[in-house]
Amino acid sequence: MKDNPPRRTGGRAARRASRAAPLDDAIRPVRPGMECDALKVLSQADILKIHNAALQVLEEIGLADAPQSGVDHLTRAGAIHGPDGRIRFPRALVEDTVAHANRQITLYSRDGVHDLELSGKRVHYGTAGAAVSMVDVEGRNYRDSTVQDLHDAACITDRLDNIHFLQRPMVARDIPDNREMDLNTVYACCSGTTKHIGTSFSDPAHVAEAFEMLHLIAGGEAEWRARPFVSNSNCFVVPPMKFATEACQTMELCIEGGMPVLLLSAGMAGATTPSTIAGAIVQAVAECLAGLVYVNAVRPGAPAIFGTWPFGLDLRSGAMTGGSGEQALLSAGCAQMHKFYGVPGGAVGGITDAKLPDMQAGWEAMCSNVMAGLSGLNMVYEAAGMHASLLGFCHESLILGDDLIGHALRCVRGIEVDDETLAVEQIREVCLQSPGHYLGMGQTLARMQSDYVYPSTGERMSPKE
Repeated sequence: MKDNPPRRTGGRAARRASRAAPLDDAIRPVRPGMECDALKVLSQADILKIHNAALQVLEEIGLADAPQSGVDHLTRAGAIHGPDGRIRFPRALVEDTVAHANRQITLYSRDGVHDLELSGKRVHYGTAGAAVSMVDVEGRNYRDSTVQDLHDAACITDRLDNIHFLQRPMVARDIPDNREMDLNTVYACCSGTTKHIGTSFSDPAHVAEAFEMLHLIAGGEAEWRARPFVSNSNCFVVPPMKFATEACQTMELCIEGGMPVLLLSAGMAGATTPSTIAGAIVQAVAECLAGLVYVNAVRPGAPAIFGTWPFGLDLRSGAMTGGSGEQALLSAGCAQMHKFYGVPGGAVGGITDAKLPDMQAGWEAMCSNVMAGLSGLNMVYEAAGMHASLLGFCHESLILGDDLIGHALRCVRGIEVDDETLAVEQIREVCLQSPGHYLGMGQTLARMQSDYVYPSTGERMSPKE
C-alpha cells in the first residue's frame, strides 16, 4: 500500500498572503530615487532656446514687488533695481548663481529611513496642494477639509511605499485663525509621518513659532539644522513676473532657520503665463532662476528646489486642466530644464480634473505621473489624491494612487538588457530539454518578485473568481 503523497498546506490564501508580505529592499522591483531620463519632449536646441529666452526676460523685464530686504539682498549680489521698481538680473549673475547653486540636496526624514537624495535623474513621488474640500466617496459629494483629515493623510502616507514624501495636500478649514492653522498643520503632519514634510506659512510672523516646535521635535536646534525634516513650499512669485512680498519674507526666515525651500512658480497658461507650452515654461524658468538668485543671495548654497509648476488652462471656460496632456507636457519639459541647469527640481503630476476616483481620474493621473517619471523629474508633486483640479483631496485616491505610482515607477526603472535578461540559454533549455514552458524555471521564480509590480488594490482575477 502506497503512502499518501505529501500535500501542500496553507492553500491559495496563504500563498497570496506570503506574496503580499513586504519585500526586502534588495529585491523590491521599485524604490524611491530610481533614475530615468528616457523621455525627452524637448530637443537640445529647444532647451537652449528656452534658456536664452528666460535670460532675456530676466535681463530686460525683470520682476516687480520685491520686499526691501529682497532688494537689498539682490542688489548686493549684482541685480539691478531700476527706477520703475523692477529687479533685473544680468545674464552673468544668473549663470554664475546656477554654477554655484546647491546641486546635491537631501530632504531628510525623521527616522533616517526615508531620506530623499535629490540630484540628477532621481525620481520621487509625493503629495502637495491646498485643497479646500474632501471627497466623500460614499456620499458622492464634497465637504470642508479639517486638520483631522490632514493628520489622516499623513498617517496613510507613512504606510504607503510609493508615496515618498508628504507635502501638505489640504487646508485645515476648521481652524479659522491663520496662526493656529499654520502651526497645527506642521504638528498634524509631523505627528502622522516620519517621511519628509512640506508646508507653507500664511504669514512670516508664524515662522519663528514653527521653528520652536520643530526644534522640540528634533531634540534641539542643532539636531534640527543637521537634519531638517520639513521644507517650506513657497509661492515666492505672483505670475507674471512679480515677487510675492510676504512669501519672500517668509522664505528669508526659513533659509536663515535652515529649512530647505521649494521655489514655487505656479502660473496658469493663457492667464498668468503665455498660452503656449514653450512660453509657459520660459516664464516659469525665468521666475525660478530669479528665486535661485534670491536664495543664494540670502545664503550661498542654501538648499532650494527649482519648482516650475506651470498649469494648463481650458481656454474655452477658464477652468484649470491639471489632468490634461498639456499638463503632462509642461511638467516633462520643466524636468528637462532642471537637468539642463543641474539643480534639483520639482513639478506636478497625478492631478485629476475628475471629481471622484473614477475612470477619468485613473487615465489623467497615470498619464502625467508616467511622463514625469520618464522625464527624470526629481520631485513629482500632487502625485496622488488630488481631484477637481486641486480643489478636492481624497484619502481613498491616495491609497489607489500608491498602486498607480508603483506602475509608473516600474516604467521609470525601464528594461535591463544584459546576458541574463536576454535569456538565450533559458530559451534553449525550454525549447530543447523541458516541457516547453517557462513556468517552473528558476529564473522565472527568481524574477517573479524582483521584476514585477503587483497591485495591492487592483483586480487581476478572472471574471468567474
